[in-house]
Amino acid sequence: MKILFAAPENAWGGILHSLRQAHPDMDFIATGSYQIESLEGFDVLIPTMSSVDKQILATADSLQLIQQIGAGLEGVDIQAASSLGIRVANVPSGVSGNADSVAELGVYLMLSLARKTGEIQAQLQNQQIGRPMGAALKGKTAGLVGLGGIGKALLQRLRAFEMRLIGIKSKACTDFADQYGLDWVGTLDDLPQLLSESNFVILSLPDTAATHGLFNHKMFQNMQAGTMLINLGRGGVVDRQALLEALKTETLGGAGLDVFWQEPPDPQDPVFAQNVIATPHIGGVTDISLDGIYRNVSENLQRLKDGTPLLYCKNVDS
Repeated sequence: MKILFAAPENAWGGILHSLRQAHPDMDFIATGSYQIESLEGFDVLIPTMSSVDKQILATADSLQLIQQIGAGLEGVDIQAASSLGIRVANVPSGVSGNADSVAELGVYLMLSLARKTGEIQAQLQNQQIGRPMGAALKGKTAGLVGLGGIGKALLQRLRAFEMRLIGIKSKACTDFADQYGLDWVGTLDDLPQLLSESNFVILSLPDTAATHGLFNHKMFQNMQAGTMLINLGRGGVVDRQALLEALKTETLGGAGLDVFWQEPPDPQDPVFAQNVIATPHIGGVTDISLDGIYRNVSENLQRLKDGTPLLYCKNVDS
């Protein structure tokens, strides 16, 4: 089988090297970037962060499987793939350890903002002791927007900080709050209320028609002054210009970003001159997460070769 890895050779913790070692009978080719020029001659595509639209799929002449390394399939036109008989599979965050790793990064970003990490080095250099004064998480309200695998992993960790927890789900679920220890759970219609009550707002949403640009100028106005925003989901959920203005006017006290409006982002973007702690989309890039992803992807490649049912296939009828 011939497999296209749509990323630089050593991206994502060297997972391509591990797959090559596990499957020496398969031919793996890396694009070197997050762009796909043609799928001609390939049996499997691992898209990573690349867009897979109708035009790209039209170049496929032998493609059998689009296998994502992780959960995100927003960039894949699953309907178009299905019409061509191409199966699409991912690795859900809850089965790989990815959700746990992303949740840990979320806690890191929250603590970094709360303890004013950006100011600490200057205080040390100036021999100032006992500064800066930070904020404790205990007793604060965390509003979780998105309660899938990552959201649930965050809930488990934030309860230990004795925070008040509230959340938003895509669909109403009356017993979810009791099951996971939240004060209340609403739908996107209740987002303004969540924003008005939260000291920290943590996003773990996909970028869909319903969520793209959801955090715009109007939505930010629902927040308390000084609220901290953490985005662990997809950059497209937050309008970049609205984010910049909210930071400049201190509607937001700060932002922790692992995902961006474009990836990679421009390091000279004025957003980064504000109170922002940014990480380069590494929420799921840990030893545990990548091992879990590798095992599931490797298993599916072998299953495709053997002609047995695939794991986590999103279009099982194709």
